[in-house]
Formats: sequence, C-alpha cells, structure tokens
Amino acid sequence: MRIVTRLRGLVLRPLRGVGRPVAFLATGLLIQFGVLLVMALPWIFFVPQSAGVVLLAVVVPLAAVVFAGPLLTEAQHARFRVRLGVDIPSPYGGRRPRQPAWLRSRAGRRQLLYHLLDGPLLSLAALLVLLTWAAALAASSVYLWIWLVPLDWRLQHLGYSTWAAYLTAAGIGLLHLAAWLSHALTGLDTRLASVLLGPSRAEQLARRVEALTESRAGLVDVVDAERRRIERDLHDGAQQRLVSLAVNLGIAKATFDDLPEDVRRVIDEAHREAKEAIEELSSLVRGLHPAVLEDRGLDAALSGLAARVPVPVRVTVELTSRLSPTIESIAYFVVSEALTNVVKHAEASEAEVTVVRAGATLLVVVRDDGVGGARLGGGTGLSGLAKRVASVDGTLSVDSPAGGPTVITVELPCVP
Repeated sequence: MRIVTRLRGLVLRPLRGVGRPVAFLATGLLIQFGVLLVMALPWIFFVPQSAGVVLLAVVVPLAAVVFAGPLLTEAQHARFRVRLGVDIPSPYGGRRPRQPAWLRSRAGRRQLLYHLLDGPLLSLAALLVLLTWAAALAASSVYLWIWLVPLDWRLQHLGYSTWAAYLTAAGIGLLHLAAWLSHALTGLDTRLASVLLGPSRAEQLARRVEALTESRAGLVDVVDAERRRIERDLHDGAQQRLVSLAVNLGIAKATFDDLPEDVRRVIDEAHREAKEAIEELSSLVRGLHPAVLEDRGLDAALSGLAARVPVPVRVTVELTSRLSPTIESIAYFVVSEALTNVVKHAEASEAEVTVVRAGATLLVVVRDDGVGGARLGGGTGLSGLAKRVASVDGTLSVDSPAGGPTVITVELPCVP
C-alpha cells in the first residue's frame, strides 16, 4: 500500500501547478493557429500558377495579419492576463492605435516581430510540449487503458506487464520533462512578450516621468489651494476676532474715564498690541495669498504690492487672460521676494517689474538699479524661490554684476 502511495505521489507531483502554464500554451497555440490559417487560406482554395498570383497569395494574407496587428496584441495581452495573471502594459497607454500609425511606431514593429516570428516559433515549441504531455500521460497510465485491449491479445502476450512497467516509468519521466518544459517555455514567452508586446524601457521611463509630472502638478495645486484656505480662515476668523478685540479695547479706553492710571495704561498697551497684531496678521495673510490676486488677477495684485514698497516701482503687465491660480501665485511671490530683496539688500533708487506672456511661457522680469552682487545661494532667499519656480518646471536666472544693475528673469509654463 505504501508503494502504491509513493507511486501515486511520483506520478501526480509534476502535475501540481502546471495547469495554468499548459492552458496558457494551448491558448497561444489557438491564436497562432488562426494567424496561420489566414496565411494559408489562398493555398487551401487554389494552387497559384503564375508568379504574380503567388506574390498576391503571400502579400495579401501578410497584409491582413499586419492590419490585424493591434487586435492580435490585445488578444495576447488578454492571454497573459487571464491565464497567468501577468499584466503587460500597453505601449499606447491603453488606447488602440490606428493603422498605419501602429506600423510606423517602434512599438508596432516590435509587436509585428512577435506575431510573425517569435509567435510561430513559440507555438511550434508549445505544440511539441503538448505532444510530450500527451505521450507522457498515455505512457504513465498504461495500466489503466491496457484493460481495454481484448483479452485474447493479453493472453497471447503474457509478458506485456514487463514492458508496461518500463512504459510507465518512461511516462513518469516524460511527465517531469513536460512539466519542466511547460514552465520554461511559459517563462520564455513571458519575457519575450514583455519586451516585444509591452513598452520599451525608454517608453516606460517617459511614461513614469509624465506620471510624476502630473502628480507633482496636482500636489502643487493642492498645496496652493490649502494656502488659500488658510488665508481665508485667518482673514475671516482670527483677524476678525482681533479687530473686534481692538474695537472693544478702544471703546473701553474712550468710555471709562474714571479708571485708575495703571488700568488705563494696561488698556492702552493692550489696544496698541492688538492693532500691531492686526497689522502683522494682515501682512501674513497678504504673504500667504492676497485676496486681490484671486479676485482681480495678477495685474491688480502686483500693482498693490508695488504701492507698498518704499522704493518707486514701475509695473508693466501684458496679459490677455487669466492664468491658472498656481502660476499666478508663483509669479506673485517671485515679484514679492524680489522686491523684498531690493528693499533689504540692493540699496536701489527704483525698480521695474515686467510680466509678459510669450506663447506658452510667462516671462517675469524684475530689475533694479542697486549695488548688484545678488546670486543664487547667497542667502537672499533666491534659492528657495528657484526651487518654487522649478516645482512647475519653470526656470530662474539672476544677472547681478558688482555695481548693478540686478535683473531676475523667471520663465513659467503658461497654463491658461
């Protein structure tokens, strides 16, 4: 009994986990059989006699296979996904390309190479593997079907049990070989299909860069929206409470005349601190996201910014339409930081801000007649500004020789 159990385990062990590879190879054989049938149709119905007819009998089926290339690719993708759980991404981002664009693309030519060369060779190998399975199953189960042989034959060949035992052993060996060949051929087909039916490494990197760019743009938009929300909360919440506090303190100071001097001094100090807090909070709110930028656009926001700078600033804005909130916000903070540097470090007598849209680029130029010497990484905030500009694929350059003038030029992708 123990021998029978061991023999059964020896026979069944190769069959474990081999169902999916065998079904995968059989499905590929069916797909390739359809391709070969299309190629052989002219030769099935008639035998070409002239060279021109022979050429047509070859070219027309080949053209049909080429025309059906995208459909064949989708069928192969479905085979890998359903039979093996392997998802080969489409080089075209999930959309079906049209002829002749498919054939002109590198991905289309790689797929055609698979359908016309690798596919037939792999299908031939799959056919041999399936025949090996058939022979292995027939040989290893000889003791099951030998009873179908007429009794007279078995009585005349009493030594059949000896060669049946050899045949069973050979069948078990073939089972192991067929299982190994199935897994090996499936792995080879998967590797070839990943290279020929999927995107190349360069295409994968390009798609990854595109996805990261979109993700970064979305993150920048989310951060900008959160900044605007904080600005609204501060303006409508904390700032209004401070205003109310300052008003109440002012009323108390004007109303209660009989207060002791110490109490009046405390109220005066609290009133002054409240007004200073309101001013600081107003500056903070304008720094986060000025309301005028969202309501009236970049031109009005920059004009208001220039009016608050103690240095004369000439502002020129040439825009025919509103830009995206993110680009407007970055342009505003570029000018704000640049004018802050003018006031703190440049010792300038005047400055000029120019904002112009040139095609798909927003050009922001801030110029001053100060002492110069500004540079990226010099501790003037320009490095952080350059990183913020780079977050939307923009560029920032600084031209500031010793003695001036200083010109900061920023180019931003102009998304309407």
